Amino acid sequence: MRPDDQVVRVPLGDRSYDILVGDQLIERAGEKIAPLLRKKRVAIITDETVAKIHLEKLIQSLADAQIESVSVILPAGEKTKSFDQFGKLLEILLSHQINRDEALVALGGGVIGDITGFAAATLRRGVDFIQIPTTLLSQVDSSVGGKTGINSPHGKNLIGAFYQPKLVLADVGALSTLPKRELLAGYAEVVKYGLLGDFEFYEWLEKNGEAVVDGDIFARIEAVKRSVQAKADIVSKDEKEGGVRALLNLGHTFGHALEAETQYGPHLVHGEGVAIGMLMAMDLSVRLGHLQIQDVSRVQQHYMSTGLLAKLPKIDGILWESNALLQHMYQDKKVDQGRLTFILMRAIGDAFITQEASNDLVLQTLEQFISSTSQEA
Repeated sequence: MRPDDQVVRVPLGDRSYDILVGDQLIERAGEKIAPLLRKKRVAIITDETVAKIHLEKLIQSLADAQIESVSVILPAGEKTKSFDQFGKLLEILLSHQINRDEALVALGGGVIGDITGFAAATLRRGVDFIQIPTTLLSQVDSSVGGKTGINSPHGKNLIGAFYQPKLVLADVGALSTLPKRELLAGYAEVVKYGLLGDFEFYEWLEKNGEAVVDGDIFARIEAVKRSVQAKADIVSKDEKEGGVRALLNLGHTFGHALEAETQYGPHLVHGEGVAIGMLMAMDLSVRLGHLQIQDVSRVQQHYMSTGLLAKLPKIDGILWESNALLQHMYQDKKVDQGRLTFILMRAIGDAFITQEASNDLVLQTLEQFISSTSQEA
């Protein structure tokens, strides 16, 4: 028996849209998408990995709803979020004569969602797009809220646009195809929602997190629904990150620096950077006197029980160095008037935005984590 679909509304006036969370939504995508289309023709953008698993199912579902489709298959991986691949994507879409009354469909993880959304924002000055995220990370984070973009050698997501989708279909059944490592990378973002503003949800995760990771379909639907509801609530108050939306960056200032140091390669994926980054943010919060050390220990215990990455990994060719990581942070979009912006915590479920952390304290946090890695060598 298939669980009932859950619906979360993102209320943004004439840009409002629904997020559907359920099982086998890819197979049912055509019926969900058809009412939103001005013309029954779409371009599906996906990557080589996802295409092998899900593309034919989606094409068939669209065909069953009398929706014509063309497909663009991009290379898999973070390096696809580049000027080069973005330009190639736009040229292919133009060669297929995708017009403003048609739509793009992003089928894949965060990389595909980000580059497709940015293409939709710029192609013919704006075409509709629909998100079908296939990873836990993209279901609870990047597919919701309208952030789109590509990376630069100067940093992650520095080129992009705020551009909302028309619909998000979060098919938790697709998560069964993920490697454990990628699933855990997404689970870090789920934990984030509990840490930044929902202690009750964090307590639920302490009881049910292992079931989410191990594949319980009902637990996964509940975790995704509550995560996207938390994000939708914040996005509806602050669509373009002028205030409270910045709370969603808990762990990201540190995490993006770690990713930049590894050149956005496969050795440290985004969710792993965020997982470590949240612990770094908690460590910095303790150093500033805002957070009790027992809260850090409690979260570390949850990391251990679910398998989240809690320490900097040893990576061949990478010598973790605190000053280099600090310099990466100063390329972050959240730098304001030359000062780093951090999301720190007063307690589990109580995060806040601050620029009070000195470089010396930030370096102390970084050196603490680097030291623990070195001790394991």
